[in-house]
Amino acid sequence: MPLLYAIKRGLAAIALPSVLFALSAYFIWHAQQGERGTLAREVRMQEIAAARVTLDEAQRERDRMERRVQGLRGDEVDRDQLDERARALLNLLGRDEVVMPYGPERRLFQ
Repeated sequence: MPLLYAIKRGLAAIALPSVLFALSAYFIWHAQQGERGTLAREVRMQEIAAARVTLDEAQRERDRMERRVQGLRGDEVDRDQLDERARALLNLLGRDEVVMPYGPERRLFQ
């Protein structure tokens, strides 16, 4: 009987620390590896950085387009842009002009 009592007492003594250790290990693992853990945060930060680069490119493109459109609006119309746009839409050119074709993968203006 004393041996069984000693084993029972020993198991009771290590049961609570074992449960608390397992619970702590569970939370520590999820803090690092989980869906919102530190590793997932690093991946999200990389995705945010890539999205910011894309956003900057889109804003530059929008600004470039706005500058070109601004030349066709208002009291002062930029004659060169108006002429260029009219020729592109009407597919016309002057008698003294030469056409230099280029492929669709090359852009004339950056």
